[in-house]
Amino acid sequence: MAHESFEDQAVADLMNGLFINVKVDREERPDLDQIYQAAHAMLTRRSGGWPLTMFLTPEQEPFFGGTYFPKTSRYGLIGFADLLPRIAGAYREQGSAIAEQNARLLSALRMTNPEPPEAAEALPVNATKLAVSALSSSFDPVYGGFGAAPKFPHATELDLCLRHYALQNDPRSREIVEVSLSRMADGGICDQLAGGFCRYSVDAEWTIPHFEKMLYDNALLLALYADAWRATGSEGFARTATGIVSWLLEEMRSPEKGFYSSLDADSEHEEGKFYVWTPDEVRALLDADEYVVAAAHWGLGDPPNFEHESWHLRVVASLADVARTLSLALPDVEARIDSARAKLLAARALRIRPGRDEKLLTSWNALMIAALARAARIFDRPAWLAAAREAADFIRATMWRDGKLLATYKDGRAHLNAYLDDHAFMLAALIELMQTSFQQRDLDWATELADSLLARFEDPAGGGFFFTSHDHEALIHRPKPGHDNATPAGNGIAAQALTTLGHWRSEPRYLDAAERTVRAFARELGHEPTGFASLLIALDGCATPTTTVLLRGDATTCAAWQRAVEREYRPAVHTLDLSVQASLPGALSKPHEALAGHESATAWVCRGTTCLPPIHSLAALETALDSAG
Repeated sequence: MAHESFEDQAVADLMNGLFINVKVDREERPDLDQIYQAAHAMLTRRSGGWPLTMFLTPEQEPFFGGTYFPKTSRYGLIGFADLLPRIAGAYREQGSAIAEQNARLLSALRMTNPEPPEAAEALPVNATKLAVSALSSSFDPVYGGFGAAPKFPHATELDLCLRHYALQNDPRSREIVEVSLSRMADGGICDQLAGGFCRYSVDAEWTIPHFEKMLYDNALLLALYADAWRATGSEGFARTATGIVSWLLEEMRSPEKGFYSSLDADSEHEEGKFYVWTPDEVRALLDADEYVVAAAHWGLGDPPNFEHESWHLRVVASLADVARTLSLALPDVEARIDSARAKLLAARALRIRPGRDEKLLTSWNALMIAALARAARIFDRPAWLAAAREAADFIRATMWRDGKLLATYKDGRAHLNAYLDDHAFMLAALIELMQTSFQQRDLDWATELADSLLARFEDPAGGGFFFTSHDHEALIHRPKPGHDNATPAGNGIAAQALTTLGHWRSEPRYLDAAERTVRAFARELGHEPTGFASLLIALDGCATPTTTVLLRGDATTCAAWQRAVEREYRPAVHTLDLSVQASLPGALSKPHEALAGHESATAWVCRGTTCLPPIHSLAALETALDSAG
């Protein structure tokens, strides 16, 4: 609509003559997006989307809305130019009816927040099992993922399934994760040349994506593929995780060391043009030996799968299968495909690139910082940790001012009050950084963020956290979101992070706030848990305190012990290598003097804030962890 209507002088004159027009970047103002998407659904009884066009009273109350309107009427859709005078007339002539409708709408919006829980209401401890069962019912056993087209990755739901597999030894949950991640990695939703994932697939087979690449999707998927590699040992998952990081550092890193928001789907006004090929283009770029392998691997001999007789690359045969079919050694096939990929990437780099949204958003950067820190720990990649830490340093130096967090940065300017997601995701990112490489300054900043979260966002009456701070501008509604969407719910991540930090610091305020958050959504978790994966993970943390492994002593030995512990996927275990440099306050304080003649290394296994006696060998540590479950 921006090109079609807003840039048309006649339409613009009509808009300006009848309305005060405000164009909102939904990524900078997710508070407005949440409110008016919900209002649109209530007014139209249809799901929303983007672009979203809403008509408001001077009190910001919406009375009509829709998604896409063509400039002129066609295909049964009213044209934007025809709609504008009708809406202006309705507002003038039907003021009483609009006021009555708006009163009902505001009441309905208030009801979207959870009701305060009953004091004696029990937590729904079986909710995770119910959610996994529901996900299992909608799982596609052939192509993976959930439901029919269009298919989204649903990384948070897959993370819940992976955790359920590890904690409950549930083979069905492992199948859901393995099939889904394998099919996605082989599909066109994954960029087979540069790495990284597109937003979603328009088909059930993951073949043709909506070609937009989002930072948050790739952050969530990086963490998921890294954990899935630990849980299953699949080298394909390790390659996919590495591909995400390669794309990220090559294409999405700003000079300030933060990460850009997204890449557009289209270039030269055509979606996917940057990414697709004809077989003849590929044949001209590769030598004969490379082409025969590439054609077999990516299916270039099959009928075109995209517009204009072109092909979007996807894996149709594994390299091992290609080697068997062509009677070649696997290392030879791998070398040929690596060479082919490099040549195709070089040729693709000469094309006109999709546009890049160069906003640096605190919340999305925090998701990527957390994922990079975790992947660096799992794969022992110091360069990835350095990138994560540099991004965190950028956020702290630029977006943290006078004890308050800001939400967005571009062209040298940071602005806008940060939201719940910014605080919760950044707190979780610091917890990941501390597990990978403990620094006291991270613990100090995490404490400041947690205090800010409680002071500025918590609902003291009903529990949980509002999406906007107490000093945010007054809007028609103040959401308290618990449902996961494209990103995990801020309430879920806040509860998880506060539980962990509460145990590390022996701080009951954080633990109590986390439990109040879970209790605030107890009814939703008990009745329809599927969309609340991040809160379900928080619920598990409240029901069964997280295990923390504290390591002290010789730095080299502690690092080796941590690598050994981290090799196995233990989602309920956190490891902190404190070496001889630092200690935690409260019940988890283990000063250097506590080593008592065991300076090589000593470990403590702590459930919540209660620790077992000190352990002085790696074998004994692994036995203790196995016994702890």
